[in-house]
Amino acid sequence: MPRTESELQKNQRKDRIREAIDALKREISEIEASGWIAPRDCYIVRYRAKGAKYRYWYYQLKASSAVFPKANKKGEFSRFKHLGKAGSQAHIDGVNAVIRRSKIDQLTSAIEALYESLLDLYPDEEKPGHRVE
Repeated sequence: MPRTESELQKNQRKDRIREAIDALKREISEIEASGWIAPRDCYIVRYRAKGAKYRYWYYQLKASSAVFPKANKKGEFSRFKHLGKAGSQAHIDGVNAVIRRSKIDQLTSAIEALYESLLDLYPDEEKPGHRVE
């Protein structure tokens, strides 16, 4: 039975959406492979520490809940991860981890929106599991 033009167009749109989802998933995989990813709801904070003679700026990764293992206490967690001075490797790694998390969250949101778009291709009565009474 030959397909109508609208069915062909619908299938082409569905294929484009699926290709876009696959491309975004590949991007997420690349980001995940590129390095450590900060937990959700984390950000970098700068604080001033006082030494014997001088005051210093230090950086921390701060989370909304205790997710970072404490260095000196096994099994305990903290909301903070010390990153050290500006430009230290830990500081740069922390900034990049937060950026990776942000990118993944944005890509995940886009994927979810595209999945919703797939459902929009079909009227309610054609959606799986939908009963018209």
